[in-house]
Amino acid sequence: MTDEEIFQAIAEVARDKLEASEVGRSSRLVEDLQLDSIRLLTLAMEVEDRFQICLDEEDEEAIVTVDDLIDVVRRKLAV
Repeated sequence: MTDEEIFQAIAEVARDKLEASEVGRSSRLVEDLQLDSIRLLTLAMEVEDRFQICLDEEDEEAIVTVDDLIDVVRRKLAV
């Protein structure tokens, strides 16, 4: 799976489940997409379901931008 495919899936989740309109790879989850703790949890759960991966606390702490999330998903899919 390419980074672009991962990005498109994450952007779709953000638009459909979180009502985020402007999603870019450099978008910061809290500052730009205005995700609060509940919406961040929703995003994490949806990404886990979509990609059949499990995000752990260490992963979540490293995720600030959509690009960071793409990196984590790619790494988890490679295992």
